[in-house]
Amino acid sequence: MIGRLSGTLLAKAPPALLLDVAGVGYELEAPMSTFYRLPALGESVVLHTHLVVREDAQLLYGFATEAERALFRQLLKVSGVGAKLALVILSGVAVQELIEIVQEADVARLVRIPGIGSKTAERLILELREPLGRLAVAASASFVSRDGDAFQDAASALEALGYKPAEARAALRDLATDGLRSEDLIRSALKRLMRG
Repeated sequence: MIGRLSGTLLAKAPPALLLDVAGVGYELEAPMSTFYRLPALGESVVLHTHLVVREDAQLLYGFATEAERALFRQLLKVSGVGAKLALVILSGVAVQELIEIVQEADVARLVRIPGIGSKTAERLILELREPLGRLAVAASASFVSRDGDAFQDAASALEALGYKPAEARAALRDLATDGLRSEDLIRSALKRLMRG
């Protein structure tokens, strides 16, 4: 229903923030990963949102990237994971890091996140393995940072696809970056990586 908000940041006190959109103040909750990317108060910001409608409340959640929102939605599908725990997970690990944790079935790293015990960690790994494989590809295609650093965007996207940071940077190193979008850099780097 509400998929994206663009407005002026009025207040931020983790996990809550207030966004003025054409004179309407929207209260949202967001993970720390989004808070780290927020501008100063009074500046413009664009957030991808997810609306939860319950009998007793309508709750709006905001995310800096589409990948974060997609991961939040996948987490909500896991048995025993609600919105609060999903925010804690997103605050504790980056999207790419969670994808690695699930692919490697690393229960020990998951249980370090507050509120996650070994049973919940095992359930997360089991139920997220397939969806996060698809999300890794989607995250790489839609990753756009606020500062417009195409090289960094492309490197992060390649890492999300499973390449080691050194491999990703080596594949991008000699590419001419002036004026190229991150999508073009990713495409060229993937061609290099596939050739070996």
